[in-house]
Amino acid sequence: MSTPPGLGPHCVGQRVVVRRVLRGRTGPSGGPAMTDLLGVMESWTDTATVVRSEDGVATEIALADIVSGKPVPARPSPRHRVSAEEACRMSNASWPAVHTEPLGEWLLRASGGFSARANSVMATGDPGVPLDEALARVREFYARHRLPVWAQVVVGSDTQHRLEEAGWVLARPGEADSELQLASVAQAARAVRRLLPEAPPPVAVLPAVSEGWLANDKRALAHRDDAVAVLEGPAQVGFVEVREGDLVVAKGRVAVEGDWAGITDIWVSPDRRRRGLGLVVVAAMLDFAGERGGTTAYLQVRGDNPAGLGLYDRLGFRTHHTYRYLSLPVG
Repeated sequence: MSTPPGLGPHCVGQRVVVRRVLRGRTGPSGGPAMTDLLGVMESWTDTATVVRSEDGVATEIALADIVSGKPVPARPSPRHRVSAEEACRMSNASWPAVHTEPLGEWLLRASGGFSARANSVMATGDPGVPLDEALARVREFYARHRLPVWAQVVVGSDTQHRLEEAGWVLARPGEADSELQLASVAQAARAVRRLLPEAPPPVAVLPAVSEGWLANDKRALAHRDDAVAVLEGPAQVGFVEVREGDLVVAKGRVAVEGDWAGITDIWVSPDRRRRGLGLVVVAAMLDFAGERGGTTAYLQVRGDNPAGLGLYDRLGFRTHHTYRYLSLPVG
């Protein structure tokens, strides 16, 4: 049997639209009645496919009845309509710095050097004072905390251009920008469950970071106290672990603030990759978020991480905005 145009086994797990004939029924023009079905393709055989619609109903469709079809992008979260400034403020809640100081709509952040996000000024929106005065305040804050002067800026924003005109440069030359991506928690949870291995290993979700969870994170261990303060800072946070004996072989972290859920620190031991452990971790994080009222999931992923970008795309994550770090040259 020939493959219907635009569809095939490669579409399993993807959101698709399928136009099919309704046998035994007549359409308005006198010919066969047809209808479109939108949903996620769950299976494909030599004779039929199964598509589950968004209301949870699974429909088996004979390939002979398919007129046409194609994959379609997942519907983006309504949160994509919020501004980049608002998205930055919401995502900051999952990674709270140890020391903060507001500067208008900007936020000065310091955490002993643990992570760029927790040790840079979130320069989004209006600082509330002239730029020269704002930058002087930024320099004084980071001098006080004995940290380099870094700023997180939205790519293409007026702030980015004004800082560059003032002499700021890329803090990490040669490194790709980061994408802040959003997805519906419910849709991503459904998508990841379809991709899980047949016999997923046990998963633990702990309320605090464990020694095993930290063991592979050299960055955190180099700034231990500040790292733990940042990681455990949100009121609702879960540390996901997949263990083999005493060894953590896959992990992640999820924090929920209001109805936003931040997904961070997904990691799988190099010698255990390509076994679906990352999917197991993501599924546990999305379940944690959904149980606590999270409706929008967000994560940050570098633009030069094709494997991560591909996986998150399959789960329905879409880029909301791109950001980078600028620094004030020393001298």
